Amino acid sequence: MLDTANAVSLTVDGLDYGGWKSVSISTGLERQARDFNLSITWRWPGQAVSIPIRQGAKCMVRIGGDLILTGWVFATPISYDDKQITLSISGRSLTADLVDCAAVNKPGQWKNQGVLSIVKALAAPYGLAVRSEIAETGKLSDHTIEPGETAFESIDRLLTLFRVFSTDDAKGMVVLAKPGSEGRAVDALELGKNVLAANAELDFSTVFSEYRVLGQRSGTDDEFGEQAAEVAATVSDGRTTRKRVLIIHETGQMTSALAQSRANWERGQRMGKALGTTYTVQGWRQSNGALWRHNMLVRVVDPVIGFDRDMLIAEVTYSLGPEGTITTMLVGPPDGFEPEPHDPHKDRKLKKGGKADNFEYLLPADWKPTE
Repeated sequence: MLDTANAVSLTVDGLDYGGWKSVSISTGLERQARDFNLSITWRWPGQAVSIPIRQGAKCMVRIGGDLILTGWVFATPISYDDKQITLSISGRSLTADLVDCAAVNKPGQWKNQGVLSIVKALAAPYGLAVRSEIAETGKLSDHTIEPGETAFESIDRLLTLFRVFSTDDAKGMVVLAKPGSEGRAVDALELGKNVLAANAELDFSTVFSEYRVLGQRSGTDDEFGEQAAEVAATVSDGRTTRKRVLIIHETGQMTSALAQSRANWERGQRMGKALGTTYTVQGWRQSNGALWRHNMLVRVVDPVIGFDRDMLIAEVTYSLGPEGTITTMLVGPPDGFEPEPHDPHKDRKLKKGGKADNFEYLLPADWKPTE
């Protein structure tokens, strides 16, 4: 039986439901909507447990006193055999409607507006609030909804263009997130102390030596013809020793500055993905009682894979099963999540004394968030 601090409760219509035998709750920096699945099982013979929760009900999920998710119940599956009955409740954040539903704004075009104002407009028809942790972006000369796209697909085109992460929070708000905004974890992820298991693909098949971004924009009184119609930017990455070229055709209204920033971002983000690693630890909380949370900076000490560096927790899954409470975290180099990563070698800090970790030649040893 879970202690009070880790008891999972589902609140619907003012009533709290607990006693769940299986739990899975997932959150992430690169996910627009967190999700949950809770289930309870009882054996025949016996009276069926009545949990009058309807699909479409608004709900809140808590771990102890910590609110984790505000959203909607999407499914209430039931399964049984000759021995037991299992009832599950699953749902997603309020922001799931942006992912699932069409962009319906009329008119569906914005001129000379920044990302925040456009995201607020796209979220408004679904009653979703938006908050921003990032600095104001430059204004986009034109953003138009494409036929049939969802609200989040329209938002995602903006996010890619401006290298912004859109996620959600425990209250179900849309968040334009700043990497590392949850602060630093108290505990490290350290082999031999709290790490139960790890998995690193170390797959560099999507890393290239050269990134070329091509785009277009409408002409103006000052810029017209070929100068306006064709926008291009290129960045090289000497960490890939053989020639590998990626050409990215960017949609939307491009500028030379946006194209260059997109090329820089691709270089940093792809190297970060290649070093993404999943860690599993026992329990949902750190030694100080705080939950492990995504978008936290954490020290990773893993001589098997070769890490001794700060990493960003990109995703967190809290699970409960036969093995007890487990937290699974996807971590990656923080500079791979920066909106406009700089030259990875320009400001690199080599460690003084002792052996550097295996990947210091690819990424800076430590990371501090930009102001």
